[in-house]
Amino acid sequence: GLGPLPRGCVMQAIATTRVSIIRGTTTDAYGDEQDTDTPVCTGVPASLTEQSRRVTSRDDPTPRIVRYAVARVPAGTDVTDQDRLLDERTGATYIVDATSSMANPASVPDIRLDLRRTT
Repeated sequence: GLGPLPRGCVMQAIATTRVSIIRGTTTDAYGDEQDTDTPVCTGVPASLTEQSRRVTSRDDPTPRIVRYAVARVPAGTDVTDQDRLLDERTGATYIVDATSSMANPASVPDIRLDLRRTT
């Protein structure tokens, strides 16, 4: 198991790992924007799955494999688009492309994160 959850942290999906949410940028000596590794929160329980699908386009009928990941984190987690997610178990890093949650009057829903793997 992953041990006890932080107080107030209730998740509907089954956690498969813990993640750190990383945010922030800085400007380097050349004026280029660089990511900083400033954690917003760490040890967040998450259900993380990587998937792939075959895609084709009208311009290029050759199928190619696109890999993507989906994570679910507890409601109320401080995470926004363009944050980065570090899988504390595997060391993989993902960019958060989108966040969403389903409206459910009976309970507080998990936040769904659409991710793109960077490492």
